[in-house]
Formats: sequence, structure tokens, C-alpha cells
Amino acid sequence: MAFLDELKDLGVSVEEGLKRLNGNEKLYTRLFGSFLKTLDANTVTLDFDEAEYNDVTEKVHTIKGTAGNLSITPLYKGYSEALELLRAGQPKEAKERLEKVLAVQEEIVLCIKKHME
Repeated sequence: MAFLDELKDLGVSVEEGLKRLNGNEKLYTRLFGSFLKTLDANTVTLDFDEAEYNDVTEKVHTIKGTAGNLSITPLYKGYSEALELLRAGQPKEAKERLEKVLAVQEEIVLCIKKHME
């Protein structure tokens, strides 16, 4: 199955992402490699301190923005919800949301890596 079709199956709004780039499929595809670098530089784990979570809030915000730019809808929505919870002072609830989004993220990352080889 083609890369963009697999992304669609994972909930990525490929048409929307391509529209943002004037239909440039090559650039859109290449930007997923940059997305992996963003994830590597902003690794979010669930073991953050519930009393001090500014660092994780910044990382969540960065990933949310990058996922939104590429129309990686499941991650954008999940990180948006987690960010709202963190900003509202609800780190426990944010962890629960992040747990779900990280599972989806893993599938998307595996798909990207498979096609970037």
C-alpha cells in the first residue's frame, strides 16, 4: 500500500495537508521525516512530575503544532486535548490523554519509518 494511503487509513487528513502545500506531494512526504525529528527532539513520556510539568507542556505544544501543519489529525486532536488539560492544571488527566495519543503516535511513526527507508 502506498504511503499516503496508509496515512489516510491511520486517520491523517492527507488531502488537507497536501492542500496546505499546493498539492506538492513530494514536499509533503519529505516533511514527515522532519516530523520524526520533531518527535525525537520533543519526546513526551508519561513519567513527568505532576507538580512541575512546564517542560512537557512545551513539548506537547510543539508536537501539536507540527502535527497540525501536516494534518496528522489524530495526533493534533490528542495533543490539543492534552495541552488544554495541562494548561488547566490537570496533569493527571493529561497523562491519561497522552497515554492514548502515544499509542496512536506509535502506529503513525512506524508507518512513516517504513516508507522513509
